[in-house]
Amino acid sequence: MARYTGPSCRLCRREGQKLYLKGERCYSDKCAVSKRAYAPGQHGQRRTKLSNYGLQLREKQKVKRYYGLLEGQFRKYFDQAEKMEGITGENFLKVLETRLDNVVFRMGFASSRKEARQLVRHGHFLVNGKKVDIPSYLISVGDVIGVKEKSLSSAKFKALAEAARTVPAWVEANFEKLEGKIVALPNRSDVDLPIEEHLIVELYSK
Repeated sequence: MARYTGPSCRLCRREGQKLYLKGERCYSDKCAVSKRAYAPGQHGQRRTKLSNYGLQLREKQKVKRYYGLLEGQFRKYFDQAEKMEGITGENFLKVLETRLDNVVFRMGFASSRKEARQLVRHGHFLVNGKKVDIPSYLISVGDVIGVKEKSLSSAKFKALAEAARTVPAWVEANFEKLEGKIVALPNRSDVDLPIEEHLIVELYSK
């Protein structure tokens, strides 16, 4: 699966805000947005007023970067959300949140979505007792996600077991066993990212 492999901090600077793509670094003084709060490139410090279309496009790009997706897969999720009952924008976020890499991050088993994606691809996680190494795998209510037994002895996961984190209400996480469960689908209020999903709906509805 194709993915962006360039500098993560460049994406944050382009959007003009922290996207928290590098875990703990984003909370430190080393964060590129804190040092250079303007877009990258030769003309990055120019101030431009965006049109309605420009605002919609920037919102789409921002959300794609939050979840580490390229256009094809992002649009596929939107089309899926349109066919679901309810509000399209909220359904869209619900689909994005239930990706396996995002769930691993939400359970506190990775410091960023980027790291979660890498850990999933390397085969460190089980879903209902079976190895799943596809970051885009969509999780359902009742699914149990756990760290593979062979991976429990690694320094990375030993440190996680000793440093419990707060998790959203729609997931449960046991840091001693390094195992979690989906107890409900996320509501709009559970998505703590500064996203205006209606702009994306407007963009794709043209």
